[in-house]
Amino acid sequence: MSTPRTHSSRLYGVWNSFWFLPMAIASSAVVLAVLLLTLELTLALPVVGFLPSEPAGARSLLSSIITAMISFTALVFSITVVAVQLASSQYSPRVLRAFLQDRITQVTLGVFVATFLFAMVVLAALPDGADARLPELSLALSMALVLGSTGTFIYYLHHITALMRVSHMIAAIGAQTRDAIGRWAADPGEQSESPPLGPVVSVLTAPASGAVTSIDLERLGRIARQHDCAIAVTPTPGDFVVEGLPLLTIHQTGDAPPRPVDPASAAAGVDIGVERVPGQDIGFGLRQLSDIAERALSPGINDVTTAVRALQESHDLLRRLAGRPDRARTVRDDDGSLRVQARRQSFDSHLAVSIDDIQRTAPDQPRIVDLIATILSDLETVARPEHRATIRRRRAVVDARVT
Repeated sequence: MSTPRTHSSRLYGVWNSFWFLPMAIASSAVVLAVLLLTLELTLALPVVGFLPSEPAGARSLLSSIITAMISFTALVFSITVVAVQLASSQYSPRVLRAFLQDRITQVTLGVFVATFLFAMVVLAALPDGADARLPELSLALSMALVLGSTGTFIYYLHHITALMRVSHMIAAIGAQTRDAIGRWAADPGEQSESPPLGPVVSVLTAPASGAVTSIDLERLGRIARQHDCAIAVTPTPGDFVVEGLPLLTIHQTGDAPPRPVDPASAAAGVDIGVERVPGQDIGFGLRQLSDIAERALSPGINDVTTAVRALQESHDLLRRLAGRPDRARTVRDDDGSLRVQARRQSFDSHLAVSIDDIQRTAPDQPRIVDLIATILSDLETVARPEHRATIRRRRAVVDARVT
C-alpha cells in the first residue's frame, strides 16, 4: 500500500530522479531538430556552402554518428554501474543515491542521447533526390553535438573517478548535511521547551510502512485551521513507521471538540518512502558517515584512515548541532495559536549514531578512541546546557576504556 503524496513531494521526486534531466535534454534535442529542419527545408534559409555534402555522404555521416553515440551511451552506463557496485561494497549501500542524483552523470547521459536522437531526426528528414538541397545547418549542428559529447565524455571520466574517492564522497555527504542543518534544524536562539498541546481527541495511524521522508507543515496547518484543532506528528523525519501505528495525534484547542479530520487527507502531509532521503532527515547524513566508518573498520577492510576522516566530518556536523535546541517545528496562527507540532531528531540520537556505533565497532583502536575523546571534549565546550549531560555520559565511557 502506498501513501498519498503532495504536489510538492511529487515534484521533488521527479526533479531528483535519475531519468528526468536526461529525458529533458533528449526531448529538447528532438524539438530543436524538428524546428531547425523546418526552417532549413521549408523556408530555405541561405546557408548554402556551410557544410557541403552529397545526400549519400550525409547519410553515411549521420549513420556513423548514430552508431558511435549508441556505443558511447552503453559505455557510460557500464561505467556508472561499476561505480555504483564499488561504492556499495566499499562505502555503504546508502551512498548510492549520491551516484544516481549526480548531475554530471545525468547531463552526460542526456547529451549522448540528445546527439543520437538529433542525428536520427536529421537522417529521417534527408531528401532522396541527388540534386536536393541538404539541411546543412542541421548537419553542422550534428557534428558540433558529437564534439560536445566527446568533451563531455572526457570530463565524465574525470568526474566519476573523483566521485568514487572516499574523501570526495565524505565531503559531499558533509556539505549536503550542513545544508540540511541550516534549513531544517532549530535556530540556536530558540528555547528548548516545546509548546504544550491540548488534550488528545483522536489518533490517526500510518497508512503504510516505510521511512518518513518529509513533513508538509503547511498542509497540516491548513487542515488544522479548517477543523479548528492542533496536529502533532508522532515520528520524526527518518523514523521507520509501521502500518497501523500512530502517525498523527489530533488535539483539542478550544472548549468544544474539533470537527473530525479525514485520515487520508491528513496522512498526505507526511511522506513515507522505501528509504531515507536527505533534506529534513538531518540524521541521514550522519548515518552515512557512520556506515562508512564502520565499514572501513571491519576486519575485511581495516582502513582506519577512512574511519578517521568520516569521524572528522561528523565532528563538524555535531558541532553545528550542539548549539541548537531539541525544539519541535511548529506552525502558528497570526494570534499565536499552535496548529502543528513536529518533533525534530534529538541531539542525543545524533550522538548515538555518530559516536556509539563507531565506538562499539572499534573499542581497541587507539586512533579512533582518542579521536572520539577529542570530539566529545570539544562538543562539551560549545554545547547547550541541556546537551552536556549526554556528552559527559559518553565521555565517561571513553575515559574508562582509555584507562
